[in-house]
Amino acid sequence: MRIEKYSLLFLMFAFSCALSAQETIQPKQLEDPSKGIIYNKEFAMNFRLHTHGLSFGANVGTLQTYYRTKYWHIEVGELKHAKEYRQSWDAPSSLNGRVSKAFKYGKQNNLFVLRGGMGAKRYFSEKAKHKGVAVGISYEGGATLGILKPYYLELQAGDGNLTYSTRYTEDTANRFLDITKIHGASNWAKGLGHLSLMPGAHARFSVHFDWGAFDEYVKSFEGGIMVDAFARKAPIMVELPNGNVENNFLFLNLFLNLQFGKRW
Repeated sequence: MRIEKYSLLFLMFAFSCALSAQETIQPKQLEDPSKGIIYNKEFAMNFRLHTHGLSFGANVGTLQTYYRTKYWHIEVGELKHAKEYRQSWDAPSSLNGRVSKAFKYGKQNNLFVLRGGMGAKRYFSEKAKHKGVAVGISYEGGATLGILKPYYLELQAGDGNLTYSTRYTEDTANRFLDITKIHGASNWAKGLGHLSLMPGAHARFSVHFDWGAFDEYVKSFEGGIMVDAFARKAPIMVELPNGNVENNFLFLNLFLNLQFGKRW
């Protein structure tokens, strides 16, 4: 995927910048590294785009020294399978004239994730004394709760003048996977009454760029790698006999993250 290619190039560039920054602006040791800190707390909103989806979250941190901020993190997002493809017949219904919704053939469940964890940011320069962009690293780990929501399709009934909504089960497999019977996707809310949970864990590592790292307002950018691991395979897609589609319990992602917030 393009985002993987560009993210990897960015990471290579970012790590080289970080190493260079460590060599050229390594600060002198302070007798009391917490002395002179103006702000104690930090709150930031996150928008994270990764190779298997996206997420939104928030950090609440404590500024411990010039070099280190410790934080708690929570976010919600979605993980997608690499074989998901949207397609549409653009066909109006004979009952109400509405055009059919785009659907994903073979999709069995949506996988939403709720992540909570603890992490830290470490800077290579004194945040309070060096203006401009402060370069550092960020790392985090914690728990992941996977939430599976069944994916429903509108299938044609009889002569095709009527449609009905159904999800994938062993009993509906033949009709659900018969692409000639698919009219389109059902309403997104379908399946909310049949949620199931999967426990897991996650970890992240990134290169961190902060504009005005000790200003009142947080304005930062990250690029890195993250992993989510679950206790079992996540059944996002129907695993077909030909073996072209396979579910996994592990999701490895490259990501880009924007942060905006405030310190006090």
